[in-house]
Amino acid sequence: MASTCAAAAAGSVTEPPMVAIKGGTFAMGGTVPGTSKDYPTDQPVHDVRVPSFQMAKYEVTVGQFRQFVEATGHKTSKECWKFGSTEWGIEMGPGAWNTPAYAPGDYHPVMCVTWKDATAYAAWLSAQTGKPYRLPSEAEWEYAARAGSKTDYPFGDDASQVCRHANIRDFSGNKAIAALIGRTGKPAICEDGAAFTTVVGMYEPNAFGLYDMIGNVGEFVADCEHLNYEGAPADGSAWTTNCHKRDSPMKIHRGGSFGARDARTVVRGHAGDENPSSIGEGFRLALGGPVLPQAPAVARFEAELVTARAAERERRKTAK
Repeated sequence: MASTCAAAAAGSVTEPPMVAIKGGTFAMGGTVPGTSKDYPTDQPVHDVRVPSFQMAKYEVTVGQFRQFVEATGHKTSKECWKFGSTEWGIEMGPGAWNTPAYAPGDYHPVMCVTWKDATAYAAWLSAQTGKPYRLPSEAEWEYAARAGSKTDYPFGDDASQVCRHANIRDFSGNKAIAALIGRTGKPAICEDGAAFTTVVGMYEPNAFGLYDMIGNVGEFVADCEHLNYEGAPADGSAWTTNCHKRDSPMKIHRGGSFGARDARTVVRGHAGDENPSSIGEGFRLALGGPVLPQAPAVARFEAELVTARAAERERRKTAK
């Protein structure tokens, strides 16, 4: 552990670039009825007061998670969910955070990790940096994703514009997924340039300067599963009591993924806290407390990300 602490002191642990989010009150939730009584809905709409906090500009990447695993020896599952030609279109098979089916590079969002892996990463990064990194609450997540908007998407209500802002189940993604599951679905009516995940930060940010708040991967939050917002906290804190009872503990994730057609800001998902998946779930971090200077490694990461995005844009040109 001494070596990792020394690495942190030298600025080599890659902290996420953070964006300061000014607190405020917003109307959380939506008005579209859910399609299943056993799946979390976005109702009822309720006012929430969110204190000021910081949100990571990007989803945690494969490369950032690698630092954690190499420093600690943290063990993750050697299997994860992936697309397959089954009744549900998914199957469990060999795979891990460093060999996921659909996130092939260090600057893609990490997948094949569980909610517990995400919280372990946050705890490790906190110990290395002295900053209280954590998963955001669901209320913080939606407040940050909306970025002051009251529309279906952070950029407005025009679904035809979603591919400028997010990597979702577009034309090419739908074709690639159909080849894996043996049947086609209904895509978003646009093309975002990626069949599966892509390098973080490839699309337009929201008004707060956050990237990929919808699409790419769904993002675990700190809250456990509740099927609706009846009784939800009004102070922006994570809802971790009176959780919906299932065979195993379930957590909420937000934002949809590369495989999701519905990328509205309010859409909620759920997954087991030990459920590794390469078809949807990753995470980003949050911070409370005062805004502190960012470490030198943050600037290096941003510079490397510029290069990675340029390479991805060139790949897309060549693939056309």
